Amino acid sequence: MPQDKDRESNRFSARMGRYARVGTNVGGIAAKVAGAKLLGMDLDNGKNASELAAALGGLKGPLMKVAQLLSTIPDALPPEYTTELAKLQASAPPMGWAFVKRRMRAELGAGWEKRFESFEREPAAAASLGQVHRAAGHDGRVLACKLQYPDMASAVEADLKQLQMLFSLHRRMKPAIDTSEIAKEISARVREELDYGREAGHIGLYKQILEDAPHIRVPDVVPDLSTKRLLTMNWMHGRPLLDFKEHDQEDRNRLARTMFHAWWHPFSRYGVIHGDPHLGNYTVFEEDGVPSGINLLDYGCIRIFPEAFVEGVVELYKGLLEEDNDRVVAAYERWGFQNLKKEVIEVLNIWARFIYGPLLTDRVRSIADGVSAAEYGRKEAFRVHSALKELGPVTVPQEFVFMDRAAIGLGGVFLHLRAELNFFQLFNEQIDGFEASTVRNRQETALEAAGLLEAGRAA
Repeated sequence: MPQDKDRESNRFSARMGRYARVGTNVGGIAAKVAGAKLLGMDLDNGKNASELAAALGGLKGPLMKVAQLLSTIPDALPPEYTTELAKLQASAPPMGWAFVKRRMRAELGAGWEKRFESFEREPAAAASLGQVHRAAGHDGRVLACKLQYPDMASAVEADLKQLQMLFSLHRRMKPAIDTSEIAKEISARVREELDYGREAGHIGLYKQILEDAPHIRVPDVVPDLSTKRLLTMNWMHGRPLLDFKEHDQEDRNRLARTMFHAWWHPFSRYGVIHGDPHLGNYTVFEEDGVPSGINLLDYGCIRIFPEAFVEGVVELYKGLLEEDNDRVVAAYERWGFQNLKKEVIEVLNIWARFIYGPLLTDRVRSIADGVSAAEYGRKEAFRVHSALKELGPVTVPQEFVFMDRAAIGLGGVFLHLRAELNFFQLFNEQIDGFEASTVRNRQETALEAAGLLEAGRAA
């Protein structure tokens, strides 16, 4: 046991030590960029990006989640940087059994193992902030125990300092986008993910929102086995979404249609989105051997919007659909874009028409023809980047960040499934009879029931 404890301590110390080295490495790259700018030298963004990726790659902590998110936002970082950062995987080395036992004792007290019928030593999954262990309750239920890594609050704050360093580096490169609001939004959401009590509230919120959707399953929280750093839920049996990519068109379309509802229904009716729609957050459940629906697995990155922002999304769609430029501009302003010049509006419309494109034509189609999931949005992001270089910097409103990230992630899922749907019809079903005041009332009622009303007001 002492040897096991020492091994775990060394592993954890090594992980924490990487934070200090990353700060030094990123700072060195920033100094190189600043020096080149001062001396009027040309910068090799490709080389700097590779060096930055190398500096960050050994970390594999919360910053990787941030880096991957940034890779989807046009000009949040130079294209060479996003290409490198997108390659990084958001995973930390799992805790060994010695650390798990200490963490579980800290959360549930001495004798915690007696509160389970069984508890598997090896994690079933490991991510950036914690890991999941499969267990069994005394009532026979199979459980998923999401246990946060030790000292993650300090690790996240260290990562957010590196994020500020990245943005500082970017500001020296004549950016097209002012990233101040982006940094604020990302910092707020990542800090929220540390609070598993809040995540339990998010699960309760989604159970209400999707209670009439039997094809979408939301887990049940086990309150007496959960804390702010431990979240225990029933185990959701299912298979990865990509297991079904070679199924027939009907199966793939059914899954894509379910994904569309799971994302757009909470947003259009309640002003709530799942801000991290990547493949690992969903599994497929089957009935009689047929893929029947989706399990929603992770609720750390949930964004609650004011109804005015939701109204802006609907108004922008209608403005594009009716080619009503005044309505389009009013929608951007409702989102929080300021001092919009005609040329900037035209550039923003490039991105808007890309995101809304599949929703504007009343026909069965793919989300994007001839584009891989990995490349979805890249070409349009580059066009926006190039055009804004001449006009920027443009300040992107805080609320826009995760909306944009989620739209790209959802589109990638549809591409993986090679879905062919009438997205126009699906979207118009969700916004039929839309009223901002109704969204506000619906949202407040649901948030209050989930114990999240203060969180909604803060948004």
